[in-house]
Amino acid sequence: MKYYIIAGEASGDLHGSNLIKAIKVADTNANIRCWGGDLMQQAGGDLVKHYKSMAFMGFIEVISNINKISKNLKFCKEDIDAFKPDAIVFIDYSGFNLRIAKWAKENNYRTNYYISPQIWASREGRISKIKRDIDAMHVILPFEKDFYEKKHNYPVHFVGHPLLDAINKQPLPNEANFRTNNNLDPKKQIIALLPGSRKQEVQKMLNVMLSVTKSFTNYQFVIAGAPSLDLDFYKPYLKNPQVGFVANQTYSLLALSTAALVTSGTATLETALFKVPQVVCYKAHWLSYYIAKKIITLKYISLVNLIMDKEVIKELIQDDLNTNNLTLELNKILSKDTRTKVFEEYYQLEKKLGGVGASKKAAELIVSNTKAKT
Repeated sequence: MKYYIIAGEASGDLHGSNLIKAIKVADTNANIRCWGGDLMQQAGGDLVKHYKSMAFMGFIEVISNINKISKNLKFCKEDIDAFKPDAIVFIDYSGFNLRIAKWAKENNYRTNYYISPQIWASREGRISKIKRDIDAMHVILPFEKDFYEKKHNYPVHFVGHPLLDAINKQPLPNEANFRTNNNLDPKKQIIALLPGSRKQEVQKMLNVMLSVTKSFTNYQFVIAGAPSLDLDFYKPYLKNPQVGFVANQTYSLLALSTAALVTSGTATLETALFKVPQVVCYKAHWLSYYIAKKIITLKYISLVNLIMDKEVIKELIQDDLNTNNLTLELNKILSKDTRTKVFEEYYQLEKKLGGVGASKKAAELIVSNTKAKT
């Protein structure tokens, strides 16, 4: 059968690649066309458009790129019609994917959503669009099942979180080789800096993250370079010899890190699953933040705290993200007592996520449901 998969970000590329591999096991004749990235292409998807050309962050950035987004929507519809898939699979990326889903349903395509739009965080009214346009929803967070089924009477499948699969497959790095190959200090403990995957994020986050280095001279700070950005972009941030850089090695970096400063997003959950104490950082354009505050009703911004429904890790948001606060919170997570408490919470978090096998479960459901409808 033919499958059309749409992901628009680095995390979607990762989860999409594992889904493609699982679909190919469940359907040995699968023909897969996709929007995503290098990982999805390497997994066997015929890549139509790379997420690097589609990643826009915040309300202001989206508005300023509205013409480009409109052209992408038009091209996507034309490409789907030319391919004529048996099923379409949307991975997160809700602003784009829900628009395609409406058109797809109107044109009698089978629609699946893997990794739900975060309508529990904002614009909950989108549930009406999901009920109308999505044939099957596969959720990855434990509280999402109750949200959809109990609150909105919309049946969904909880498949577990795909990060457990990705991290479970990650081989432990050789620490000496990792340090040598990346020109890192051979002995200093590592503090990982995960400033995001988009230029706008990194530009807002990285300078304030680096501003604490002078207070922690006994540590090696290491920036995790995103696959969507090249080395030249990071060079202005690498003038301090205390600061190292690794490209496309975030999991290896986390496996060897003592602590981390992390931009809010999927990376907060990845960091927790590697059992690394962290401080969550978030700062946006003031207008984007003002608008977000009006429509987002959550108590927390990090997935770790949302899943646990309490503050497990400190969140420094907007004006609270400054050198003094970041120094204070970093000192806390480097202390033995705080680290012990965080580790205990992380183990409880992992239990809540439902174990490995999310990609396999989702793929089997998508394939079996598609076969049943063809």
